[in-house]
Amino acid sequence: MAQVREKQGFFAALDQSGGSTPGALKLYGIPETAYSSDAEMFKLIHEMRVRIITAPAFTGDKVIGAILFEATMDGQALGKPVPTFLWEERGVVPFLKVDKGLENEADGVQLMKPIPGLDELLARAAKLGICGTKMRSVIKLNSQAGIAAIAKQQFAVGEQISAHGLIPILEPEISIKSPDKAGAEATLLAELTKGLDALPENRQVMLKLTIPDVADFYRPLIEHPRVARVVALSGGYARSDACERLASNHGMIASFSRALINELKEQMSDSEFDETLATAIDEIYQASVEKV
Repeated sequence: MAQVREKQGFFAALDQSGGSTPGALKLYGIPETAYSSDAEMFKLIHEMRVRIITAPAFTGDKVIGAILFEATMDGQALGKPVPTFLWEERGVVPFLKVDKGLENEADGVQLMKPIPGLDELLARAAKLGICGTKMRSVIKLNSQAGIAAIAKQQFAVGEQISAHGLIPILEPEISIKSPDKAGAEATLLAELTKGLDALPENRQVMLKLTIPDVADFYRPLIEHPRVARVVALSGGYARSDACERLASNHGMIASFSRALINELKEQMSDSEFDETLATAIDEIYQASVEKV
């Protein structure tokens, strides 16, 4: 937790799930014709993730933590459980994505689907050395009712996660295509502040948020005593654009997925793969720690 709260660096989001895995593999250079079942698909994405986390540049020097998909948490890297490998061999704190996807849009937002068996998953994650969890919902419109429902659900599930001794990352993503993104950010700031103010004194959460239109707009959340860290999602921005926006937000660090791995290809030699990943890590690290 000291590393999560205080270390310079960023979080790597390696948590593409069933719905987004084919797209991630396609970007990596593996077409859908290369596999014929979910088991084969998840084997290929696991091999990609292991290649990333075993690369020389993927260490706690710049990567504070890594958010994993459940199957990755249960997998192995160089003969060790992935969470153990990350912490003991790389100095990277392991986190787990726990949501099961999104409901259909209502009131301008998409709430999380129910998460059956969450308590059992959290207990297993804690035993495997997972530090915290992440769950995502999406805001498309500046809807007071919708955004209030998003915040209420995120904090409710967060309480369930905290009860297992894990720190929750609440992720109410605002779509970068929202017609009133700045307005939605103002509404979300107010709702998150209410939820944070209601938490017990000994409780902390993390927040994963879309980079705001106005630099430092989320500064009150970053400075809130119930917030361990505020991290930013890339949200579909190209890495250069996401990093430029992030560098203007003091105290906010990256938790990028696509912006971290999009240039990696399965066909690359190991040296080319490692060099490409190192370049991405360096750029995201700089935007997270060197502010303008």
